[in-house]
Amino acid sequence: MKADIANLRDAIRRLHGCEAVHLMSSPVNEQFQGRTVWDGKVEVFDLIGHPKAKRCYAWAHKQDDGSDRYVAVLEIPPVDSPITAVRAAIVAESKSRKA
Repeated sequence: MKADIANLRDAIRRLHGCEAVHLMSSPVNEQFQGRTVWDGKVEVFDLIGHPKAKRCYAWAHKQDDGSDRYVAVLEIPPVDSPITAVRAAIVAESKSRKA
């Protein structure tokens, strides 16, 4: 799914309560035990006015029901790059499914 930058900016505003300026796109391919678990483009944004983070990594993907899901991960340690943002989101989603 190709996410529109404006929609991602809206998601960052909704999820984290601040404005964002798009910096760049970064391709990410995350594999686990030889299988691709995530493959896509992560958009990198500078944040304006967030109390803890200066940067955010955002992307969108289709959910099982066909709706779009927007993900916006703040650059707060241990998240320091697009790949660590994807890994953190995968872990968080896995934990929420188990709960």
